[in-house]
Amino acid sequence: MTERDRIIEAVTREVIAAIALGDFCRTPEQVRKVVANGADRVSFSGVASDVPLDLAHYIDHTLLRADATASEIDTLCAEAAAYHFASVCINPTWVRRCADNLKGSDAVVCTVIGFPLGATTPEIKAMEARKALRDGAREVDMVINVGAVKSGDWALVKTDISKVVDAAHESGAICKVILETALLSDEEKVRASATAKAAKADFVKTSTGFGPGGATVYDVALMRETVGPEMGVKASGGVRTAEDAESMIAAGATRIGASAGVQIVGGDQGEGSGDRY
Repeated sequence: MTERDRIIEAVTREVIAAIALGDFCRTPEQVRKVVANGADRVSFSGVASDVPLDLAHYIDHTLLRADATASEIDTLCAEAAAYHFASVCINPTWVRRCADNLKGSDAVVCTVIGFPLGATTPEIKAMEARKALRDGAREVDMVINVGAVKSGDWALVKTDISKVVDAAHESGAICKVILETALLSDEEKVRASATAKAAKADFVKTSTGFGPGGATVYDVALMRETVGPEMGVKASGGVRTAEDAESMIAAGATRIGASAGVQIVGGDQGEGSGDRY
């Protein structure tokens, strides 16, 4: 075992083993303390000063369904412009259309790479990223090679991430790394997050929205604890309400991936607030 392996293992043990009992939190500081100590669910009743009232700038307004239509994509962009979301997150086929739609807006175009399985080769992922960036994307969310993680092939995991990060950074764009946390053990989440940081990614992200589970407060806190305060953490999958978003932000998320962005910022939890992945 290398020294780096020992450090990652030690961090994993400390984060997972420090379990604290406490299920009712009134401030973000309490939320951070509880989730950092191992809680996988908290009840958050407070409105904290460091949880912003304007959630829109945290949200990647998302539509990744295979059957999404041009009209739905146009509506997504109009909503992103109107509500000042951070980005729209769409499949690569829609990048150029979204870039045209969002001209003059403060929302940017984000697309997904190797989505949703992460099982394409590093070279193909890099090519896909470069094409999307030429079409107008300013952020790319790549899916990690989950099979390589489960096989313990960390050299391949890092190469896979690095090639997409390099493609993004050479165009001045941001790269987020999707871990698909529902498929990973806690030790794998920690090591995957550390590997993404070592590969100079800008964010780690919880989920695709197509896996067996989405973002949890626990996973966000675990990822934040691993990557430190400077790197971004994106909570994605199952974030449907302002309360969900505020809990993720209190746990350390700096970006929220949500298809219910309008309902989150507008407080509407009616029939229209379901995921549009």
